[in-house]
Amino acid sequence: MDLTDFLIEESLVPELQAKDKEAVIKELVRSLTESKAIKAVDESSVVDALMKREELGSTGIGQGVAVPHARHPAIKELVGVFGHSTGGVDFNALDGESVHAIFLLLSPVASSGEHLQALALISRMLRNDAFCKLLRETAGSEDLTRLLRDSNDFLT
Repeated sequence: MDLTDFLIEESLVPELQAKDKEAVIKELVRSLTESKAIKAVDESSVVDALMKREELGSTGIGQGVAVPHARHPAIKELVGVFGHSTGGVDFNALDGESVHAIFLLLSPVASSGEHLQALALISRMLRNDAFCKLLRETAGSEDLTRLLRDSNDFLT
């Protein structure tokens, strides 16, 4: 598995407009809806599921990165989207820092293994300081797409 197996390139948000956690999640889910990765009718309940997960504990994992994720009955296959915020967003991250790189992940309810595999892959990628630095600093859709496609080069 690599990032391109589940990240929807057409949904990539190179510069998030939202300034708070819930608005960022809504913007990323909307991007998945606009690219037809999820149905518009499910958008609100998907956001609700992601926000309920955030209530359990912040998915702001540190180093300027957050990984909001949830399983949802309307999701038929693992999908994800990446968003970048130059100004940063308060995600109540574990290290107290603003988040600039957000990987949002949605999985079918019955796919625990695949969901955990995707989270583990993202976690491995984020152990690489060079990759995290590039995620925070890379701007523009084409450069971000290239970085995400080449992400396996950073696996440690």
